[in-house]
Amino acid sequence: MFAQAELSLEVSVARKKGLRNWVNEKWVDIANRRSDGSYPPCGRSKGEKRKNYPKCVPSAKARAMSPGQRRAAVRRKQAKSNRGPKPSYART
Repeated sequence: MFAQAELSLEVSVARKKGLRNWVNEKWVDIANRRSDGSYPPCGRSKGEKRKNYPKCVPSAKARAMSPGQRRAAVRRKQAKSNRGPKPSYART
């Protein structure tokens, strides 16, 4: 029940902000942290290799998450793994 309440809260926030704002947020890959502590932008250019499968979240969300929450989100994403042409979704 808690997950459903959390989801409805996210939906109501999305409605207030709007899809355009959601898409225009700065998305970062929390699975592949740089040596300086920052995160690379989400998405890869052609031929680019990264150590881990990307887990993308808005930068504001990444800052708000604790290190343990970030590790858990990356672990859930890697456990799902991508098994087809479309990316797999794992809850943040």
